[in-house]
Amino acid sequence: MRARTAPATIKSMAGFGRRFSRRSFLVSSLGVRGFAREGSKGTSFSPQWEKYSDPTTEFQVYRLTDPSYSSTLPPYYNRTIARNSGWMIFCCDQSGSPQAFSMNLKTGAMRQLTDAQDLDRGSLTLTPTDRSLCYFAGRSLYIAGMSTLRDHELYRVPDGWERAPGLTVGPDGTHATFAERRGERSRIRMVSLGKGAVRTAFESGRAIGHPIPRPRRAQILYRQDDSALWLVNSDGTQDRQLKTAAGTIGPANWAPDGKTVLYLNFPEDPRQLNNIREIAPDSNTDKLVSKTSQFVSFGFNRNTSVFVGASRNKAAPYVLILLREVRRELTLCEHKSSHPETVAPRFSPDSQRIYFQSDRDGKPALYSIHVEKLVEKTGSMGVTGARVREADASALRTADAYRPVVTLGVDR
Repeated sequence: MRARTAPATIKSMAGFGRRFSRRSFLVSSLGVRGFAREGSKGTSFSPQWEKYSDPTTEFQVYRLTDPSYSSTLPPYYNRTIARNSGWMIFCCDQSGSPQAFSMNLKTGAMRQLTDAQDLDRGSLTLTPTDRSLCYFAGRSLYIAGMSTLRDHELYRVPDGWERAPGLTVGPDGTHATFAERRGERSRIRMVSLGKGAVRTAFESGRAIGHPIPRPRRAQILYRQDDSALWLVNSDGTQDRQLKTAAGTIGPANWAPDGKTVLYLNFPEDPRQLNNIREIAPDSNTDKLVSKTSQFVSFGFNRNTSVFVGASRNKAAPYVLILLREVRRELTLCEHKSSHPETVAPRFSPDSQRIYFQSDRDGKPALYSIHVEKLVEKTGSMGVTGARVREADASALRTADAYRPVVTLGVDR
C-alpha cells in the first residue's frame, strides 16, 4: 500500500501556500470536468496537484494531473519545459479530445492551448524561444503563438504520402523537421517556420523515423526502427550508419553540445543489463557510459553528468538518478507504470526537478520530484556546472538501493 499525506498542503514554488482537502480536491475536479466539456482554446483550469510520500524512499512526489484523464509528455527529444523552468507543455484529453496544455510549475494552473482535430500527442514541441509551439493535427503541421494562441497551418502532407514518427524543431528555431513515407520509401522534410517553405532534405529506400537535427551542425540524426541510427547532412549528402553496440536501440538523443549521441542499448542476451552508451559521430566511435538497473527510458542534465532513468524491473519499478563519473545510482521513487518505456523521465532545464509520466493511479498522469538537494543547479542555457552534490554523494548506491548489487563493468 502506498503511504500518502492527506489532506495535503501543496505549496507553490514561489513561496505561497494553498490548502486542498480531499473533499475540495474532488469537488474541484468535478467542477473542472463539467466545465471542460465546454472547454476550448484559452480555457483555464484549476490546479490538480496532490503530494504523497513515496513508500520506498519516503521522498515527496507530486502528482500534477488528474489520472481520470490521460496526460502525456511530449517525446523525450522535444522541448517540454520552458528555459526558465517555470512552465511546461503537455497533452491532455480532459476537454474531450487530446489537446495541448500548459502548466504553471509554480502554481499548478493549467491552460488549454489548442482546439485541434486529431492532434498527434507525439508531435508536440516548444520552439527554442518558448514563444511558440508546433504540432501535427491530422495531415497538417501548425505553429501557434504561446501568448495569442493563434495558430497557422505551415504545411500539409501531400496525397500519396503518410507521416512517419517524429517532429522536431531544430536548435536554431528556423525549421520543423519530420519524416514521411510512401510504400517502402521514406524522406526527411524541412519546413520553414517563417514562410512555410518546404524542401526534401533526404530520401531513402529504408525506413526513416524520429529525425533530430544536430546542435551547431547542419546534420540530422534519424532511426531505422530499433535496429540502426543514421546521420545525414541537411543537404542530403554523406548519409551513413553510426556505429552502435550489438542489440536493439532504445531512446537516443543528442547531447546538448551536439558532440555526441547518448542512447540506451538493450543487449541481445536478456540476462545482460541495459546500458547507456555514447557515440561520437565525428570519429565514428561508440563507448559504454554505464550499465543500468534495466533502464528502458532515460534523460540527462545539460552537461550529461547525471542521468535519470525508469527501470523495467517488475520487482523494482523505480525512477533513479545515475552519476556518470562513478557509475552509481540512487532510487528516487516508484513509477509502477504498466508500460515503463513510456515513463520518459527528464530533468528541468535548471536540473532541480524531474518530471515523468505513469498510469499507476489510473490513466497516464504527470508526476514531479524535487532533486535540488541532490543535483546542483544549472543555467538555462549553459552546459556546465551540474553534478551530484558532494554532501549527498555517499547516498548513491551501486544500483542496489533496494535490490541485489549490480556490478558496473567495463566496455564490452
